[in-house]
Formats: sequence, structure tokens, C-alpha cells
Amino acid sequence: MHISRVDLNLLVVLDTIYTEGGITKAAEKLHLTQPAISHALARLRDLFNDPLFERQGHKMVPTPLTKRLIDPLRGSLQSIGSLLNDTQSFEPAIAKKRFVIGLRDYMESTVMPPLMRALAIEAPEVEVSGVRANRRSLESELAAGTLDVAVDVLLPLSDAVKVKRISVDGMAVVARKGHPAIHGSVDLDTYLAQRHILVTSRRQGPGFEDIELRRMGVQRQVALRCQFYFAACRTVSETDFVLTMPESYAHMANRQFGNQVMAFPVPLSSMDAYMYWHASTDNDAANRWLRSVLMRCCVR
Repeated sequence: MHISRVDLNLLVVLDTIYTEGGITKAAEKLHLTQPAISHALARLRDLFNDPLFERQGHKMVPTPLTKRLIDPLRGSLQSIGSLLNDTQSFEPAIAKKRFVIGLRDYMESTVMPPLMRALAIEAPEVEVSGVRANRRSLESELAAGTLDVAVDVLLPLSDAVKVKRISVDGMAVVARKGHPAIHGSVDLDTYLAQRHILVTSRRQGPGFEDIELRRMGVQRQVALRCQFYFAACRTVSETDFVLTMPESYAHMANRQFGNQVMAFPVPLSSMDAYMYWHASTDNDAANRWLRSVLMRCCVR
């Protein structure tokens, strides 16, 4: 098959269906209609003489051929993108561009304010979208370009993803003012005697602090699992439950509630934040500029 027969946009569609797991989400990601994506998939099937994806329930499951194609395809698309980007400069003062940053909700609260203050001065026409990135698909989204960068805890990703630490953060304990057992500070025995809130997106399993405590041979009682720190901080303010959370965000989030924010009673590993980007965008002028602003704004 000669490359002149291939519409490169079709290959982008193939990669996006693979990443998103379906036609509807691929259409949303590419800002196209579902019929347009379905038509492109039909053309791809004719081109490769293979169904490429087979429907199982609500998901489009890739065929063995698609699984063999996807990694070299992504590498080729990224190489083409890098080639085009290398011929372009990026002037933030006049640029009209949208960056997509993957990050968790509490990191959004600490990253976005200083980032947007900087952009208002340096790049007034630049737009930013903060999205919640699934850790399992983080590498594929960076490879596909649906994420420009991501900010998260340290993750086990391949060498195709570049990583740099941008902040170091400890853990803090939060309790309401007037808590019957906690007055300005907390020791380990008192901490373990309380009922705790764990903030997590997972339905089961331990949190970061639970893993650290188990290494010391102790365990706490988690009475409530919830998804967001705002809900947890408000619950703490109206109950005797105790919350453990990243220290920098704890001081910010609890101002409105008047909760006590105290150091964790024993030394823990730090809850550092890391910035991720795909190796293919390492020399991309726009991506490089975005990373430099994030480093400048967020390093602490």
C-alpha cells in the first residue's frame, strides 16, 4: 500500500478510537460528528481489509491487527507532529492556542491560580483546559496529544514519557475547632484513636497515608470514603471525624471552615507532584514554554 493512498486524518481517527474506546468519545475528542467518525472507520476497514474494532457491549475492542498497528502508528504521528512543530516558533504574547492539562482536583486548586496569573501577563490569548486524566490511559493520552502535559503523583510510566518533580508537599491532619481530643497538635496514639475520612476516587483499597502507616505496623479506622476534599473538609467542620490531606492544599481549603490544620504526628514520605509530557513533544516550542511556566509557578 503506497502512502499516497492514505489520508493521514484517518490514522488520527484510528488512534483516537483506540484511546477513547468508542466512536462517541472519539467524536467528542476530535470535535467531529459520530457519522463522520463512523465513515472514517469504514474507510479504514476497507484500507486495511480488517474490522479493526469489534463491539463488545458499549466498548469498541481492537482486533489483533489494530493492537499490532497502534504503537508504530502513534510513533509515526508523533514524528510528523514534531517535524511540523520544529518548523514553527511559539510567541506567547500573540499566540492563540489551547493547552490541555491533566491533573487531579486538589492539584487543580494549587496549580491553576499561579498559572493563570502568569498567562494573563505573558500569553493573554492562550486558553487552558484542566481535565481529570485516568492514570491508566495517561501515557496513551500524552502520546496521542489529547493531553499536552499532566500533573500527578509519581507514576510508573515508560521511558516514552518525560517526568520532572515540580513540588514537594507534606501531609497534614485536619480536625474541627473544639474537637474533644485534638487541640492544636496531635500525637500518633490520639490520631489512631479517631474515626477518619479518606478522600479517593477508588471504591476500595488503602490511601497513601494508610500504606505509610502499615509500614509502621499500625492501622487507622476509615469511617468515610469520599471523592473530594471540599466535602471532606466540610464534614470535618461539623463532626469529630479527622482528615489527612496534602499540607499546602489543607491550609487553602480549610480557611472557610476554620478547621485546625496540624502536622502529621510522625514523618511520612512527601506527597510530591510531578509534571509529565511525551518525549515526542520535548522540543516542541509551545509545550516547552508551557512546561517552563508550570515549573516557574509551581515549584516549591
